[in-house]
Amino acid sequence: METILYRFNPWWEGKKAAEGKIEREKYISKFFSTLNTRDIIILTGLRRVGKTTLMKLFIDKLITFGIDAQKILYVSLDFYGLEKFSILEIIEEFYKLQSLPFSEKTYIFLDEVAYKKDFSLQLKNLYDLYNTKIFASSSSASILKDKKATLTGRERIIEILPLDFYEFLKFKNVKIKKSDAHLFESYFEKYMNIGGIPEYVLTEDIEYIKQLIDDVLYKDIAAYHNVKDKSALRDFFYLLMERAGKQISVNKLSKILGISCDTIRRFLNYFEETFMIYLVERCGKINERVKSPKKLYVGDVGIKNAITGFRDKGAIFENLVFLIIKNRHPCYIYQNGVEIDFMTEDKTLIEVKYKDTLRKKQKQLFESIQAKEKLTITSVKEFLYFLDQFNFNPPYEGEKLIPCVSLIKGKIHQ
Repeated sequence: METILYRFNPWWEGKKAAEGKIEREKYISKFFSTLNTRDIIILTGLRRVGKTTLMKLFIDKLITFGIDAQKILYVSLDFYGLEKFSILEIIEEFYKLQSLPFSEKTYIFLDEVAYKKDFSLQLKNLYDLYNTKIFASSSSASILKDKKATLTGRERIIEILPLDFYEFLKFKNVKIKKSDAHLFESYFEKYMNIGGIPEYVLTEDIEYIKQLIDDVLYKDIAAYHNVKDKSALRDFFYLLMERAGKQISVNKLSKILGISCDTIRRFLNYFEETFMIYLVERCGKINERVKSPKKLYVGDVGIKNAITGFRDKGAIFENLVFLIIKNRHPCYIYQNGVEIDFMTEDKTLIEVKYKDTLRKKQKQLFESIQAKEKLTITSVKEFLYFLDQFNFNPPYEGEKLIPCVSLIKGKIHQ
């Protein structure tokens, strides 16, 4: 195990964890803001959205700000050579290798933690017995389903989303001057097409995104849940991508595909668990929310476009707005055949129309609804203003980090 751990942790021998990788400042800042809490930080999100890279970028930051590299452990728990070891056995080996007393403050990063049996109980034991800050990741929402409530009160979930538009420009190494503001339009069209999976943004290799889709379909879903009819699973996924931004009916999907409603519901749950889709309820009383069709949005528009082609820009534009506000738990409004896209939990009413205007009945409904704030988003300029208002603005000045932790002579308060 010693050789494996040294390979996973090159900073023990003076090397960088994420040499040449592009930072995503808003997440690094969130990680820093948790350091002076005991919470176990669980990173979730779509496969290949950048969870591993963010962990390693954060490790480099910790070392830069004075944390002893020997007190930081990273391990990917899906690694074949570690399959016979428990999380606790790996941690104990780390303490032995670095000659660390159990009272010493350490920083432990556990990638793909759900690969280990009883991981939630093992994380609880780490939390209770060790003086350590734990970051763990999983590409499946199954980690959130802690049936025995083992981690209740001990964990904090951070979902890593695909790149937003400003991050997309950074990954493309594009800096737009004020005198060239018209370029925002053309790059935004490209963003709408490619989406925000980091490696795909860098390479634009369509085979990469197709392989990602296959991995989710056949490894994360079919193999994990023992789905025998893989062709039905694939057809169902393709149909969902066609329905992005629209209301979906379990009964209609069942009739189209010739499979039972129970199977449709089960498949929907699988794709939600892997962050490939999100479902939005209709606003209203509990019975309206339960009985009404849900609206479907995709986890990344580039994945959708790889299946459907780059079309229906209005639905793509609406999907990008949803990804900005999803943590504000929006619902959609539907009255007498007229729909308004979103009402957030803080009572912001939003209608999205890409290069279009509200129809007469929509406008009447929009104006009649009571809301704290009302927004129509119809252009790239309005989208960018909206992104600035709703997005988390990290405490950064260019490449200079202003960490949200106590610093003493450049070192993190331990």
